[in-house]
Amino acid sequence: MATTNMTHIRLDDGSYQLETSCWVPHSIETVFDFFSDAFNLQALTPDYLNFQILTPAPIEMAVGQIIEYKIRLRGFPMRWRTEITKWDPPHGFQDSQIKGPYSLWLHDHMFREENGGTRCSDRVTYRVPGGMIVQKLLVGRDVERIFAYRDTQMKHIFP
Repeated sequence: MATTNMTHIRLDDGSYQLETSCWVPHSIETVFDFFSDAFNLQALTPDYLNFQILTPAPIEMAVGQIIEYKIRLRGFPMRWRTEITKWDPPHGFQDSQIKGPYSLWLHDHMFREENGGTRCSDRVTYRVPGGMIVQKLLVGRDVERIFAYRDTQMKHIFP
């Protein structure tokens, strides 16, 4: 059975940080292999975002790899481009937004062996155009909802 924790805070520099942690009863190698395939992100993303990877397959995950997506956020279509900025198999990686809806987006994916399974942690540091008001009214809840969905999906993918 997977277990989940989530915290969401405002940092001193005006950015926000969401941390989630989910334990799954599978090996770190199995879990990291799943995350190493960029196309598996589709399974972790809510349908209402109409998420599509535009970068042609195969995508070789490594530092410097650029991945382009198309999403629909609150009904508005937009393109999102990220770069893999850290790559440390099987312990983690980081993607950073180059172009997209945020002023800043750094997403750390971290994996560690724990109690015969794997602790999967995400730390997203982000900043939104419009500041605290936009964060409070829209973005904060959206980000929490997306990562809650992700954790639910992890429980189905890694029972």
